[in-house]
Amino acid sequence: MRERVEAVLAEIRPHLLADGGDVELVDVEAGVVTLRLTGACSGCPMRAMTLQGGIERYLKQQVPEVKEVVAV
Repeated sequence: MRERVEAVLAEIRPHLLADGGDVELVDVEAGVVTLRLTGACSGCPMRAMTLQGGIERYLKQQVPEVKEVVAV
């Protein structure tokens, strides 16, 4: 499952990079994906919306085993 999550993040990454941010996969365990938002994303006030409304939603669509996405 980790490889599938990494592949989906690779699809999302160009959008984050365009705004000066990035995402790093920390862990995948029991359907919970742990990510670290970096660059401009780390301090952005829209961080929660990007994480839940964008990244989590897309990951769940592409990898149905994903139950939750959390940021560290």
